Amino acid sequence: MKKQSNLSRLLRIAGGHKYLTYASWILSAASALIALIPYWYIWWIMKEVLEAAPDFDKAQNLTHYGLMAVLYAVVAVLVYIAGLMCSHLGAFRIATNLRIAAMEHVVRLPLGAAEEFGSGKLRKIVNESSAATETYLAHQLPDRAGAIATPCGLLLLLFVFDWRLGLLSLAPVLLGFLIMMTMTGEKMQQRMKEYQNALEDMSNEAVEYVRGIPVVKTFGQTIFSFKKFKGSIDRYQKWVIAYTKELRTPMMLYTAAINGVFAFLIAGSLFFTQDGVTTEFLLNLIFYIIITPIISVTLTKIMFQSENAMIVDDALRRIDSVLDLAPLKETRHPKSPKDGSVEVKNIRFSYDGKKDVLKNISFSIPAGQTVAFVGPSGGGKTTLANLISRFFDPQSGVVKIGGVDVKEISKEELMNTVSFVFQNSRLIKASILENVRMGRPDATDEEVREALLHAQCGDIIEKLPDGVNTVVGTKGVFLSGGEQQRIAIARVMLKDAPVIILDEATAFADPDNEAKVQAAFSRLSKGKTVIMIAHRLSTVAKVDQIYVVKDGTIAESGASRELLERDGLFRRMWDNYQSSVQWKVSKEG
Repeated sequence: MKKQSNLSRLLRIAGGHKYLTYASWILSAASALIALIPYWYIWWIMKEVLEAAPDFDKAQNLTHYGLMAVLYAVVAVLVYIAGLMCSHLGAFRIATNLRIAAMEHVVRLPLGAAEEFGSGKLRKIVNESSAATETYLAHQLPDRAGAIATPCGLLLLLFVFDWRLGLLSLAPVLLGFLIMMTMTGEKMQQRMKEYQNALEDMSNEAVEYVRGIPVVKTFGQTIFSFKKFKGSIDRYQKWVIAYTKELRTPMMLYTAAINGVFAFLIAGSLFFTQDGVTTEFLLNLIFYIIITPIISVTLTKIMFQSENAMIVDDALRRIDSVLDLAPLKETRHPKSPKDGSVEVKNIRFSYDGKKDVLKNISFSIPAGQTVAFVGPSGGGKTTLANLISRFFDPQSGVVKIGGVDVKEISKEELMNTVSFVFQNSRLIKASILENVRMGRPDATDEEVREALLHAQCGDIIEKLPDGVNTVVGTKGVFLSGGEQQRIAIARVMLKDAPVIILDEATAFADPDNEAKVQAAFSRLSKGKTVIMIAHRLSTVAKVDQIYVVKDGTIAESGASRELLERDGLFRRMWDNYQSSVQWKVSKEG
């Protein structure tokens, strides 16, 4: 019932194309039955040859029988191709609709949810899980229709000529089917799930490792960072080897059973011909030896189809794991923020619903003010910024921008109100011009060039052969981390949003790039509400207000000078920071 419900769901997604899928089943079954007709003519050819021997000139119908066998074989192939064309059209539409549904849902999800999922895992689910349904519908289901039709036709053929040999031909089928049952079922379904989990884990770790290579090289952590990726490969290897060994014996027995039909036929023939061999019996025996390999092929198809049905079941479960994520609720009556002020009231937030990451936090940022979130790692700084930009919704409390609850601001307007510069700025595989224009798609070339100039990107553009039209990424040029950061700042400048969030935006920039990034920040921040997340305390010395976040609470707040006069957490962090800077300078000297 579960598989049928999955099939019904896939056909519902196909819309009008489901009739093409139905047609593919009919055509595939018809092709399988037509493909048996040439064997009928082969039997007549053998019969005429045996009866005419040794005077073969009496065999007058051999050419006719041979041409008819070829004709029906060609017709069977053409009908099968027509069935595949129908199945592929339906399968492509279903896979496309699944991908569209998944991506449309991902767009409505909180941005943080996609990050938590993992880009490699999400990519694999959207692409490969939908591709699994495509293979199933385009090939497996038509083949299943053919695999069901073939035994029906074979039963007729097997019992028409000699029912005793027909029964012997079915004996290995029954034995092979019983062995196959031990390799399928709920246990096999669980194994398929484990297999996909192992692949998913390895894919996710591979993507995250490749993306983190710049950071790995910066801090010289190659061996340690590779350990997690290698662990996923080792787990996959261990699982595959164990699974292969587990299925080795039943697979050997299954292969021997379905290919042992000749042993049954020969043993039966020896028993049935104790009183002598007739021409008719010899004819039937030769015919059965020719036709019985179809049985093993058909049974093997059925076995792999049951496996692919499990893969599709698992693929749909994984797609559902994305579709089941709750999207952000959209208000029916959106409001517009009046300015760039930010207000947080009694915020409580938890990722897993158990341990609170943020606990009853409240503060207010006037429009045009620059504030900084500092504190120990894991204290909740980035989470707090994510709630302000509505990457997540808090379990309780309110976040307001321009006096309006962020839940009452439309998604498009909220994205136009808040801009982000992350420590890991990502550029798409396109020209610099198009990368920057993403901030405001309707911007002119001149406006993009002006934003690049204000973001201190002049030296980047000058050294590139095609200037702003230079493609970055694969099959293009590669920029340093600091250069990518400046391009990202140009994008934010072009967007011209009233609220800007800077999350460790200079963490991996070299001194020259950092100076230019800081200059770009100064230009970017004019007249804006700026929220900075920083570990380098020197970068927050001149901000209007500092919030020290520790263990999900605001431990203390105030201007830099005020906090340094107190004997609090910020003072201790500042003293430790100054000591580390002096130690580095002394050591280098």
